[in-house]
Amino acid sequence: MTELEKGPKGRRRGRGARERILSASQQLFREQGINRTGMDQLCAAAEVSKRTAYQHFTGKDELVAEYLRRFDPSVLPGVFDRTDLTPRERLLAAFDIPPTTPLCPYIAAAVELHDPQHPASQYARDYKKAVATRLADTAREAGAADPEQLGEQLALLLDGAAARTRVLNTDAFPAAAAIAAVLIDNAIPATAGDERRREEVPS
Repeated sequence: MTELEKGPKGRRRGRGARERILSASQQLFREQGINRTGMDQLCAAAEVSKRTAYQHFTGKDELVAEYLRRFDPSVLPGVFDRTDLTPRERLLAAFDIPPTTPLCPYIAAAVELHDPQHPASQYARDYKKAVATRLADTAREAGAADPEQLGEQLALLLDGAAARTRVLNTDAFPAAAAIAAVLIDNAIPATAGDERRREEVPS
């Protein structure tokens, strides 16, 4: 490493500094929370000076917002963009979450910040609305009579399962998936359900 790549006290700066800061924020914010993580600790973990950090981010608020933006920019593509599953299977796949998964970062950030006007809180709201929209779009593909309502119901169920899993230290997602299956089947008219079942039966 050259001297130009080092900041005060030999810390690294310049190329890659922004990514290191974001990587450190993803680890520390999830492990110990946003409020308990200070800029000094973040800079030490990222091996940058505070001056370098503030060259990339105007402050911690902007860093927290960018941290959330980096988590899932395409909104669950591993679920909704799958072509090997039927629409109904994609809806249920959204509940296939390992119990060891940390609390949803968007929920955690909104709870910690206590400020609806915070940039990260606004982004968390936008993300949660986007999840409900993708669920509704998939419900429409499945033939749901009221896809927007089903999307909101499933989104609420997902967030409830995530919070309950964390609070009780037990896996609430299997029960949530079972409830989701009932909601989905009740929302799909019999004719659409019959067509879906015929599509799912192997030829």
